[in-house]
Amino acid sequence: MKYFLAIIGGGPAGYTAAEKASKAGKDVVLFEQNAVGGTCLNVGCIPTKSLLYGAKQYYNATHATKYGVTAENVAFDFAAMQKRKTIVVRKLVAGIKQRLNNEHCTLVSGFAKVISCQPSVVSIECNGETYEAENLMICTGSTNFVPPIPGIKDNPAIWDSTDALAATELPKSIIIVGGGVIGMEFATLYHELGVPVTVIEAMPTILPNLDPDVVQILLDKYRKAGINILTSTKVTKIEGNDVYVESSIKDAEKSRITSTKVLVSVGRRANLNGLEALNDLELNRGAIVIDDFCKTNLPNVYACGDVTGKIMLAHVAARQAEVAVGRMLKQIPLQRIAYNAIPSVVYTNPEIASVGITEAQAAEMNIPIEVNKLPMTFSGRFMAENEGETGLCKVITDAKNHSILGVHLIGNPCSEFIAAASFAVRMGYTTAEFQQVVFPHPTVSEILHEAI
Repeated sequence: MKYFLAIIGGGPAGYTAAEKASKAGKDVVLFEQNAVGGTCLNVGCIPTKSLLYGAKQYYNATHATKYGVTAENVAFDFAAMQKRKTIVVRKLVAGIKQRLNNEHCTLVSGFAKVISCQPSVVSIECNGETYEAENLMICTGSTNFVPPIPGIKDNPAIWDSTDALAATELPKSIIIVGGGVIGMEFATLYHELGVPVTVIEAMPTILPNLDPDVVQILLDKYRKAGINILTSTKVTKIEGNDVYVESSIKDAEKSRITSTKVLVSVGRRANLNGLEALNDLELNRGAIVIDDFCKTNLPNVYACGDVTGKIMLAHVAARQAEVAVGRMLKQIPLQRIAYNAIPSVVYTNPEIASVGITEAQAAEMNIPIEVNKLPMTFSGRFMAENEGETGLCKVITDAKNHSILGVHLIGNPCSEFIAAASFAVRMGYTTAEFQQVVFPHPTVSEILHEAI
């Protein structure tokens, strides 16, 4: 049987593409080596958020006196948290499989390898069988990047994010190498469950790609809370549980730090395994180059998700898949991805959410801007539910036409309304146009109306 579309990788890009194409009546074969849902669902977004929510419940219970609530003998069961996490993941995986269960979609479990690629047909081998398709979509995702630090390899004290999520017990202490999104979310989890945490970040600040005003609020809070955050600090080697560092900060206290476990989270790399036969596939810095429709330089080959190196977020992968399948089906009008309006969230406590450009990016692009900042306390709902927090809403607009270019927030629950700001950036709303949008009262989302 010759399929219309063969997809390698069953993560957010892969299963979204399979569902869209099969619902259009096209025969699709989807290959997944591990579990459907990919990194995000199985060992990423969903399991971390499940554990973070459990940690937040414990943290809130132990800090409830500021709301007039006294709770005695508050405790948590980490094994029970892990069990609940596993149940959540299994239910969602089953849901995806059910969505793909139709006459036009074939799901194959195993490692898929491209064996040939011609302009009209792609041949793929999996489990000793050969499959042919008119089009190929590469959704092979990414893997944890292992930095070339002496002492990492074959060290039982070293964890990556997958190891941390699979652990049945909490470490007595932990060092997290990397102060990016993954690192800071795990720092939040362990800190709220009472584990001493040290974060080591080579850059001058944690979360270096985010707005510095927003990041500074989180940095100050976490340091005050007792998380040891070392910026401008590089790991030179690891010996067992000992981490040796060098800092460019004057009078840095230590050159050796010890903990029970060392979690290394310094980024991810595109996974190109099984694609060796695609000799002419264009790459850039180890990621697949795509056009506006997620098409590669090969005539019938597309790529979506982390493997493209664009923006490594599940919702980006899913949107890329929608655009790519629309292009294959020749749907009119052809859609493109608005990369300038991709929202992102860091699930720390408080949450950080952002969309669009920062002040620094505007300066690089020579865009004259206006910046408006408001504490989240301008929202009555925020004041009622976030005792002791100030938060921030920062809006960047074009100084000439007053269109909204970026919105950056810190404060719970900003993840739940960043989509409104994303819509404004995507549609090119001016401040005057956005002011006509009515927000429900009292909600924290009203801060957008106040700031814009």
